[in-house]
Amino acid sequence: MDLGLNGKRAIVTGGTRGIGRAIAEALANDGCAVAVCARKADEVAQAVAAMRASCAGKVTGGAADVADAAALGAWITSAAAEMGGIDIVIANVSALSAAPGEESWRLALEVDMLGTLRTVEAAMPYLEQSDCASIVAISSTAALEAFGGARPYNALKAAVINYMSNLATQLAPKNIRANTVSPGTIYFDDGVWGKRKQEAPASYAAALAQNPMGRMGTPAEVAKAVAFIASPAASFITGANLVVDGGFTRRVQY
Repeated sequence: MDLGLNGKRAIVTGGTRGIGRAIAEALANDGCAVAVCARKADEVAQAVAAMRASCAGKVTGGAADVADAAALGAWITSAAAEMGGIDIVIANVSALSAAPGEESWRLALEVDMLGTLRTVEAAMPYLEQSDCASIVAISSTAALEAFGGARPYNALKAAVINYMSNLATQLAPKNIRANTVSPGTIYFDDGVWGKRKQEAPASYAAALAQNPMGRMGTPAEVAKAVAFIASPAASFITGANLVVDGGFTRRVQY
């Protein structure tokens, strides 16, 4: 199926590794011009060089921290100027805050929730000029069930889903779509589950055993779901939360 992404322009925050990198690659290979950001300039440069060598679409990038509103806004302005606009926004960055204490909660608020808000608001003038504008925020199945205790990561990822759902209603008259994708247990070597496999193999094995498919997902599988819901092929889908978890969560989705 042609997703209609060829020639579209996308930004991906946290696009240098893991799920964000896979999303950037998927969009670029479907013909999008893609701009990625991350905090470390050297990692951005390495990721951009690798994607330029392997992807069909134009890839650019810059160093920006979503917790720094001025730097993030400047990067988005620069990316829009370089690409000639923005059609797709992927808000992917997470602080992965799981520790107790107010500082951990503030970090999750600053990065996961306010980072998403800042990304959306800085990109909004460009989305309003697009004829196929789409926003996708990356949440988590940890937002959907009691999982791992009272952690900032879970609570703020749930807030992201709520924000995107209400944003979808608000922006629908402008023909700007807003959706969320919630991955479950996604494995890559330097990710949460890759590290847990090395550092806490019993915890890793227990999580693996809970998945009906008998395996964890890959960043590429999440990226394909994101590419679809962000694309013109999903033009009548807004306010949705697409779960990509291999059946890991047991809730009934309404």
